[in-house]
Amino acid sequence: MKRRQNHSNSTISGVTAEYIYILIGSAIIGFAFNVFLLPNQIASGGVSGISTILHSVAGWEPAYVQWAFNIPLFIAGVIFLGKQFGVKTLVGTIFLPFIVILTKNIDPWTHNPLLGALFGGAGVGLGLGIVFRGKASTGGTDLAAQIIHKYTGLTLGTCVVLIDGMIVVTAAFVFDIEKALYALISLYVTSKTIDLVQVGFGRSKTAMIISSKPDEVREGIFNQIDRGVTKLSAYGGFTDHERPVLMCVVDQTEFTKLKQLVKNIDPSAFVVVMDAAEVLGEGFKKE
Repeated sequence: MKRRQNHSNSTISGVTAEYIYILIGSAIIGFAFNVFLLPNQIASGGVSGISTILHSVAGWEPAYVQWAFNIPLFIAGVIFLGKQFGVKTLVGTIFLPFIVILTKNIDPWTHNPLLGALFGGAGVGLGLGIVFRGKASTGGTDLAAQIIHKYTGLTLGTCVVLIDGMIVVTAAFVFDIEKALYALISLYVTSKTIDLVQVGFGRSKTAMIISSKPDEVREGIFNQIDRGVTKLSAYGGFTDHERPVLMCVVDQTEFTKLKQLVKNIDPSAFVVVMDAAEVLGEGFKKE
């Protein structure tokens, strides 16, 4: 009974943490929009980009524009794609424009469009990455892209690019080409920041080692680096002889030690090294 109660408590705390992620991420996005993107007329895609254009053309309040687009898009997503979005995405959809209203009177942090694009893109990427960690989204044109993807057969990435591209092209006509180029910079920074938040700063290396002394190399890795090794069966393409392949994942700081160890044991060993963006499990990050 106590074990079941503990499981229930951990589930509740996990859901609470997800909602906190959504609120914090949305707050960061709304703040970055008001202090970096809007004052520099950077329409870097999405509903926020549409609201930036309409604010400049018609003077419409960006938060109201975002609600006007986000809520119908959310309803359309539920109708055409199902109920998988849930309450959490609705929370992000409503809370983000609310933060835009709350922070609209804060003075811009810069009037330099390049700085606005860089730091605005980073702020939006940071916020979105945190929202994604809460297993939700802020709705918007991502839902439109999923609907188009479902009914046209175009890839999801293509749909996202088409929608954001149309917004950036519109910004080029409304503002100028230079502002559109800044918007592209902001989009790029946003995507890279999201990856950074999702994966983290840590970088690991995956080494594939083909050696005539696999047992000695394996023991060396166990004893001197204290890392696990996976032994894979493989065959040489030219000789058709069986050659075991040792796969080992190490921290970036341990890679030089691994390379030197393999060289000392078998100078003729063939080693292929790849970046491992995220590693979960014993000795690495645990979810």
